[in-house]
Amino acid sequence: MAGAATAIAGVGAVLALADIGSPLRAPFTLFFLLVAPACAVGAALRGLDPLSRSVVAAGGAVAVDMLVAQAMLALHTWTVRGGVAAVAAVSLLLFLLAHVRRHRGRAAKSRAS
Repeated sequence: MAGAATAIAGVGAVLALADIGSPLRAPFTLFFLLVAPACAVGAALRGLDPLSRSVVAAGGAVAVDMLVAQAMLALHTWTVRGGVAAVAAVSLLLFLLAHVRRHRGRAAKSRAS
């Protein structure tokens, strides 16, 4: 199921970035815009129970999308392709920060013992 969700999100990003006209472009791109930041925020919230984590991740995804849109509109640089690319970049950054933080915590625990 996770593989199918990843594939749908990836296809949505590619359809939006390549500006391909398809009836699946809008729903798949919307799926990408919700799932990519949610997964990135969820990766940073390892300490919460699954229900709380999914609720906070969904709220964080909406917040990331709205902040990107608001920043692009304020700078007069709004495009669909730019918005998808910016959300992808912010999501990747959040995911990498969570990944680095997790590995630093493991390294510190292994040095302490």
